[in-house]
Amino acid sequence: MNYGISILFRAIPLAMALFCFGYGAFIYGYGDAGNRVVAGPVVFSLGMICIALFCTAATIIRQIIHTYNETTKYILPIVGYLAALITVISGICIFSNATSPSAFVAGHVITGVGFITACVATAATSSTRFSLIPENSKATGNEVPQGAFSVGQRRAMIILAIVISIIAWVWAFVLLGNSHSHPAYFVAGHVMVGLACICTSLIALVATIARQVRNDYSEKERNKWPKLVLLMGSISFVWGLFVILADSGSANGTTGYIMLGLGLVCYSISSKVILLAKIWRREFKLANRIPMIPVLTALTCLFLAAFVFELATVHADYFIPARVLVGLGAICFTLFSIVSILESGTSSK
Repeated sequence: MNYGISILFRAIPLAMALFCFGYGAFIYGYGDAGNRVVAGPVVFSLGMICIALFCTAATIIRQIIHTYNETTKYILPIVGYLAALITVISGICIFSNATSPSAFVAGHVITGVGFITACVATAATSSTRFSLIPENSKATGNEVPQGAFSVGQRRAMIILAIVISIIAWVWAFVLLGNSHSHPAYFVAGHVMVGLACICTSLIALVATIARQVRNDYSEKERNKWPKLVLLMGSISFVWGLFVILADSGSANGTTGYIMLGLGLVCYSISSKVILLAKIWRREFKLANRIPMIPVLTALTCLFLAAFVFELATVHADYFIPARVLVGLGAICFTLFSIVSILESGTSSK
């Protein structure tokens, strides 16, 4: 990877973060309708995921171009976790002080976005020894290389991602369990399910990177982790379709479109897990085609958003999913830069 390309791949997450921040602020500030209270802050919060993805991108790229040092080794993951902490605290403050259903939904969703950001920051942490993966992939034995994570460190990162995912799932079902009391619980609960699917998908990414760094990635995991991510994407996508078809006549049904977008984000994450699995001690001729997966999911999000924008001209309930889908498209495109970096860093060429 030359220096110019490395700058481009680091610029993409930052550009998408700025887009989410700017677009979210624009949505929120361009009126005082309840829909804007939800869509604006939620789209804004998606920029925090892009910041954490930038930390991951910079962590890997600096190792590839040999500009990695002790300072960036610690600063980049810390920035990712700070972004997650700020997002979670902001979400909790919003729904704790909510005086309207819109603020209640926005707060819970933003908290869920913070959970994803924390999982992405954990992926950045697991990538701090990324340079060992190409070497381990060429090895024939399973000896732990010098400088790799300890067993405790590897387990801690995976357990952290698992704990965050469990919290997201429990949070989602608690909200869904109270759906009978107010529609806001229904909306927040279903979106949290999609967010929990993304958190669970990131467990696979963290585990894949951490175990390949330690050179104890097994043949069984080559299939297990990609299947987990694809399963999570399918759960969110199919659940979203069910919500749309089962409740298409109300505002609740529009939540399904957001779940579709969250499922597409899971499929984007699958590209990284699949890539690392396919090239581990094997030659995979289509490795340079895998980065097309997040490009296709990003385009799908944007095309779907275009249709939902049209629906919003007829019914205001589609206002929120149309804008959130655009933000999710930005996340998918950011993931394109990450998988491209992984492909470059692990390429045998």
